[in-house]
Amino acid sequence: MSATRSAPVFAINHMVTPALRPQAFFQLARAIGVQDVEIRNDLTGNAIIDGTPAADIRAQAAEVGVKIATINALQRFNEWTPGREKEAIELADYARDAGAAALVLVPVNDGTGQEDGARQANLRAALTALKPILEARGLLGFVEPLGFEICSLRSKREAVEAIEDIGGQDTFRIVHDTFHHHLAGEPALFPQWTGLVHISGVTDAAIAISDMRDSHRVLVDVQDRLGNIAQIRALLAGGYTGLFSFEPFAEEVQRLDDPAEAITVSMTAVRNGLAQS
Repeated sequence: MSATRSAPVFAINHMVTPALRPQAFFQLARAIGVQDVEIRNDLTGNAIIDGTPAADIRAQAAEVGVKIATINALQRFNEWTPGREKEAIELADYARDAGAAALVLVPVNDGTGQEDGARQANLRAALTALKPILEARGLLGFVEPLGFEICSLRSKREAVEAIEDIGGQDTFRIVHDTFHHHLAGEPALFPQWTGLVHISGVTDAAIAISDMRDSHRVLVDVQDRLGNIAQIRALLAGGYTGLFSFEPFAEEVQRLDDPAEAITVSMTAVRNGLAQS
């Protein structure tokens, strides 16, 4: 077990400022004292989707002095098809060549694939197929259960059990997303199985938990309804020593004139919350 870390180490996901070009995003990270970033393959008009070569991304990150923690993400990973295999290989090649450490794996989230039995079998089949693809490229796979009621993988326990069953302990970890953890209502934490934590808050007092969506996800502050501080504290106490990556989806955050100031304020709020608890 790694030594318990008392303070969180922060990262930022490109979703916090999706309009910034990669180099500007990397520079933002360094401006706020963050050394680790997550890049994405779902930002229209931006890398990776615009065809920017992986070598360029790697060079820009090195020039600024940041590390690429993940590429986010291989979508619908637990619906394994020949097309998905091709997509996985291409994205894993890109991740390797860009210098990323891991590939985030996001499950089917449209109400299909939820049947008991088939759900678990599909997950194991996908992990079994992904394992050699990731291993050959020196990558980790970060499985991210989603808390939405329509998701085909809501439970972190199911993810961990599947990883163990296919002998994937050296290849796969799970993502603990504070938003999705709250929505899923699964009390168990798996800090020793966690490779990454995504953090975001919800401050809208009127929205029911079952109605919370990505558009409600803002930076964490004292009005947060998701219990971010309690989740972060518990993960740290359980021995988690990885990154806490800001991943807000709300447009009001993504359009901020001064994202550096807003993220810095949120980091301070998290640190203060942990210090007061």
